[in-house]
Amino acid sequence: MPCLSRYLCTMSSHYSPRGRTDLGLTYYIFSVVNRFLFELDPDKMKELFLAIVEEALTVKGFKFKLWNFCIMSNHFHFLITPAEGQSLSEILKWIKMVFAIRWNKMNHKTGHFWGDRFYSRVITDEQDFWAVYNYIDQNPVKAGLVKEPCEWKYSGAYHREHGITRIVSFVDDTILKSELKVLQ
Repeated sequence: MPCLSRYLCTMSSHYSPRGRTDLGLTYYIFSVVNRFLFELDPDKMKELFLAIVEEALTVKGFKFKLWNFCIMSNHFHFLITPAEGQSLSEILKWIKMVFAIRWNKMNHKTGHFWGDRFYSRVITDEQDFWAVYNYIDQNPVKAGLVKEPCEWKYSGAYHREHGITRIVSFVDDTILKSELKVLQ
């Protein structure tokens, strides 16, 4: 996958083995639509994606904290902590699979929606957490879609600004220090 920024190119990757349950670690996740097509472009597709993330938490019963996210026209970013015993791979597999099925049905298509599985890496410390957190916030700004991160409706910044707590977990230094686990 081509690097989308200098920051991403310098990050080491961590791929979660399929079926592995997590130890409460926090991950940066990045996933791209097949062939980098702008299939998430209409607002209703981004809204569908958000609804499916909410379903993962409420209906499917996955347990995770989504600290930050951004849904763009052909990719998405998550800063996520699966609860101990939950599988990051299973969470992402379910979200991406359900979205692909619904997208295909709505658009009368078949076949793959997503490109590669997904990119993930473990957040190493508090500084790394905030660097990724801010990187995700700035994604629509750098793309020239908005002037301020909180203007992008399909982001954690927008949700924080408007007090929307259905999927995004609010974080501050106190919460982060008590919840951030790092690899030893």
